[in-house]
Amino acid sequence: MLNIKQNYKYALVVPTSMGVRISPAAGQPVASSDMFFMQATSAETNVASISSYLGLPTHVLTTFVKDSPIASFIKQNLRSRGMTYEGAEVEQGGPWGYRHQFNIADSGYGSRGPRVCNDRAGEVGRTLNIKDFDLDRLFGTDGVAVLHLSGLIGALSPDTSKFCLELARAAKKYGTLISFDLNYRASFWKGREDELREIFTEIASVSDILVGNEEDFQLCLGIEGPEAGGKDISAKIDGFKGMIGCVKEKFPNAKVFATTLRQVVNANEHLWGAIMLADNEWQVVEPRPIHVLDRIGGGDGFVGGLIYGIIKGFSYEDALHFGWATGALATTFLTDYAQPADEEQVWSVWSGNARVKR
Repeated sequence: MLNIKQNYKYALVVPTSMGVRISPAAGQPVASSDMFFMQATSAETNVASISSYLGLPTHVLTTFVKDSPIASFIKQNLRSRGMTYEGAEVEQGGPWGYRHQFNIADSGYGSRGPRVCNDRAGEVGRTLNIKDFDLDRLFGTDGVAVLHLSGLIGALSPDTSKFCLELARAAKKYGTLISFDLNYRASFWKGREDELREIFTEIASVSDILVGNEEDFQLCLGIEGPEAGGKDISAKIDGFKGMIGCVKEKFPNAKVFATTLRQVVNANEHLWGAIMLADNEWQVVEPRPIHVLDRIGGGDGFVGGLIYGIIKGFSYEDALHFGWATGALATTFLTDYAQPADEEQVWSVWSGNARVKR
């Protein structure tokens, strides 16, 4: 099992670029709507939400636009989720200056697939800088059980790339476990391929938990694997195992390797599975049908549940099952993060028990 730091102020720390997501009501397309729901969002706080809602102390490293009402909205949301946060307050610099990113998305319905538009011009999160944080205080004095890094932040800008790399080095120095979800995005990597491959490889080399799909491992780390996409995801499990075996050989420091398995039947029904190699033993959840209200955040929910299980000392089998269930749970929320009421609710999802509880 992984050696979890025993004395810590924060069970989980995530660096992130906060923004807002606006979604049409009732699953309608964006262009056909005039009523929208707005939420504070980021992939990394989606992950942390599992631990925060289940009572573990989580901490967010980010940056804000000074005196922005959107920043105030985001801070209030983080507090409501039980998360603490720290970060620089950056001057907006006029109407064409910095702002928090906007994510505009409809969740799709039936045969109409989801569509997402990211508006990241002037994104303040790209200014995340190592000089704004005291890493010795964070990892040495306060103590952190798990640092979770995402390739989205790692590739957002040269500053955020360096920030994530320095976080990983400091976490390693102080005995904090490192989780790294590769999260490859082609638009983020354009023109920076060699630079980012080197940075991602170093972060992966010190990570304890590596998460990614076939595209992530191939394009971020150069690991050969099964072809992305395809109809029958169950038939590709052996290919995933071979790919993860290659990742383990290249990155022997990591003890846990995981990926989700998803086959889309329609926008509201998916086959959802997961596979993990931990301590040289395979754990597999064969894809099972789940009902989907909004698919965005399902993968983050999986990672969040897996990390929660590891922090709590679950067996690897139970941690994978818990992650599968929190990922499935996330797809039942209009927010792109799950809000579990308690562990019992998560295990009910795993067991397929949707009976009313009174």
